[in-house]
Amino acid sequence: MGSFKHFTNGLIKENPTFRLLLGMCPTLAVTTSAINGLGMGLATTVVLIGSNVVISALRKIIPDKIRIPAFVVIIASFVTIVGMLMKAYVPALDAALGIYIPLIVVNCIILGRAEAFAFSNPVLASFADGAGMGLGFTLSLTVLGSIREIIGAGAIFGLSIFGAGYEPVLIFILPPGAFLTLGVGIAAINKITEKLEAKKSNKEDSLS
Repeated sequence: MGSFKHFTNGLIKENPTFRLLLGMCPTLAVTTSAINGLGMGLATTVVLIGSNVVISALRKIIPDKIRIPAFVVIIASFVTIVGMLMKAYVPALDAALGIYIPLIVVNCIILGRAEAFAFSNPVLASFADGAGMGLGFTLSLTVLGSIREIIGAGAIFGLSIFGAGYEPVLIFILPPGAFLTLGVGIAAINKITEKLEAKKSNKEDSLS
């Protein structure tokens, strides 16, 4: 039950993009299309799960004084593996994401979860935390990329949905569109969360 809670936290309640505002650099830079957002999110998820599990498994033998360098080495190892796999099997996506794949090493979501969670929790809970945070990040990037691609190019996952007559709003696939879409997304999630919490509070009051 505890592991399930750790998993679901990253999806909505502690969503790294819309709630914790972590990993803003790749969020704003790569979400020009749905496939880019999905690819970046899944790559980050693999690194996050792998690093969380290894750091949790080694937490009792990693000296506290060198934990940050140890975290970076572990994370960098997984990033290298993911980068090589992407170059081999999805070279077009790897080229589209460019420098942001190697920069996963310094993504504050991954280092933050290593420090705040994996280093002080067992392997199963750390796996659930990494999966939840990673999939929450993937969902956020895919949604943002989809919105920007639909409005800015009239397509989703590269497939046209409005036909040749559609006039795309190009600002949405440019940097200002990233800030605008992210801002609206954060506002929407905050509003939904606020309503859910108010509903839960009212239910608890009625039961008491």
